[in-house]
Amino acid sequence: MLKWPMYDLPFEPTLLYWLGGISIFDREDTRGEALWAYNPNDKSDREKIIKLFVLSNLEYLPYRHRFLMLKILEDALVQISFDFSTQFESDYDANTSMAWDETEIDDPRGFFEDIYKLASEEWKDDLHKASLEDQSTW
Repeated sequence: MLKWPMYDLPFEPTLLYWLGGISIFDREDTRGEALWAYNPNDKSDREKIIKLFVLSNLEYLPYRHRFLMLKILEDALVQISFDFSTQFESDYDANTSMAWDETEIDDPRGFFEDIYKLASEEWKDDLHKASLEDQSTW
């Protein structure tokens, strides 16, 4: 079983993990301010958000973990009726607050499609390496 890189706990990612870099709970004055300089509905700004905040937040993940993260995202994207807007909802009981809530993202699916595209490009070598392995042995 694949474990978290820094903990002896199973690595069982969810789609919400992708948005960890834009979670601003208790960091509105720092990360929030930095993120609010961008418009998540502008294609160019969204690419910067994804590269500077979303993907950079996951740099510590080894190649197998990245492979599983992308698989989670891919599985959601193939579901035509999947409601990606729910991923942007804040949950203060779980200490989750996104820089932009579900009403501020015009195309939540498009946001995640862009994450998929950019992660696939940036992680190309890692994804290829992981794809050559038998994932059932992880």
